[in-house]
Amino acid sequence: MLDGFARFRRDAPPRPDSHEVAGRTLPLAIVENPRAKRLTLRIQPGDRGLKVTVPPGMAQAEIDRFLARQQDWLTHKLAAMPDRPQVRPGIKLPVGGVNHLIVHEAGRGVTAARAGADGPELVVRGPVEHLPRRVADFLRKRAKAEIEPLVARHTAVVGKPARAVRYKDTVSRWGSCSSEGNLSFSWRIAMAPPAVINYLVAHEVAHLREMNHGPRFWALCNELCPDTDRCKAWLKRNGSKLQAIVF
Repeated sequence: MLDGFARFRRDAPPRPDSHEVAGRTLPLAIVENPRAKRLTLRIQPGDRGLKVTVPPGMAQAEIDRFLARQQDWLTHKLAAMPDRPQVRPGIKLPVGGVNHLIVHEAGRGVTAARAGADGPELVVRGPVEHLPRRVADFLRKRAKAEIEPLVARHTAVVGKPARAVRYKDTVSRWGSCSSEGNLSFSWRIAMAPPAVINYLVAHEVAHLREMNHGPRFWALCNELCPDTDRCKAWLKRNGSKLQAIVF
């Protein structure tokens, strides 16, 4: 019986990887979770896709019916989400919580922030088609430069070193701490104010000692970052806007 079920699962057609909502095609991830008792639907941060969590072995037809029932809810939620601006010359992009006008210039050179006649600018040189990648690289380097001294400071307080520090472009979280002591951060946090970056690092470093979100964790987080509540609220209000920017 089990062998027959295994053959059925291997021969089953692949799950769809996209879903149509109000004339838009969104990436779709269908994830089986052994602990799931029912279907759940989540819009990924930044309006970058949908995630459906299902009990193991659920038929695709049942998932399709579930998504059909959620169409009105999805349409309403997606309409209320922030626009997804494309990084290009002439738009303003936050760097360290301060909006910078993106300026493209010909020739070679590093991407750099400068004071412009009408306010801060982010100058990007080279072929214009490479501009989004160059801006992303600039933010990645800035995140590393800001985060690593904070990791060193906060790990010294908690007495637990980080095994490694990594930078990713994650869609579901701003940071994480593995049981092995590896810290990961979204480089997009470089767009946030310095105080918020400090909070994010304090939050993940606190997990080196407390792998939970219980009272002792939050007490330690507040010890490392006394401004935790305000910074946490800022990230909740503004985080989806930073996740929505298309590089």
